[in-house]
Amino acid sequence: MTACRRCPRLVAWREQVAREKRAAFADQEYWGRPMPGFGDPRARILVLGLAPAAHGGNRTGRVFTGDRSGDWLFAALWRAGLANQPESVSRDDGLQLRDCWVTAAVRCAPPANRPTPAERDTCGDWLDRELALLSSARVVVCLGGFAWDAILRRLAPPRPWPRFGHGAEFALADGPVLLGTYHVSQQNTFTGRLTVPMLDAIFARARELAGE
Repeated sequence: MTACRRCPRLVAWREQVAREKRAAFADQEYWGRPMPGFGDPRARILVLGLAPAAHGGNRTGRVFTGDRSGDWLFAALWRAGLANQPESVSRDDGLQLRDCWVTAAVRCAPPANRPTPAERDTCGDWLDRELALLSSARVVVCLGGFAWDAILRRLAPPRPWPRFGHGAEFALADGPVLLGTYHVSQQNTFTGRLTVPMLDAIFARARELAGE
């Protein structure tokens, strides 16, 4: 998967960002490739995001690592007992996830953080393979409507599909329970649309649904 070049627009953007870099990271070598998932392969809780950040995962080589969204996500996982530390800054920072796997619907950083429907569907093959390997997954926490829609397209029966919302739940036949939450993006966390108690309640519910 890390050698995938199926989406020309995404390939061009992720590699341009890796070459030009942000001034604050000029001395760092960017990952600049598709992003694998990360966590406990026996996880019962899967966290599904949108795509790597241009100067976060696309720089560090680990999903949600080195950006503000990741600061919120991993702090919440730590408070929920699903991570051994509250922050994620690099691939070698010692972070370990317990009973949790974190991944993204689209594996390359997209321009303006907006993948196209075609890019989502092309990348869906990788999500299918990942889900097949994560055979213990009972709950999928969908960070935002894009992730909600992406996994429904892979696993759900024909429409009508349940609408996304913060706290929305949908049990797939012979599959995991989908649990929706607003994305941990700055657009939501800076404006108060998503608060710490709201996010903590989602992961408490995820643990309950997983059987704890």
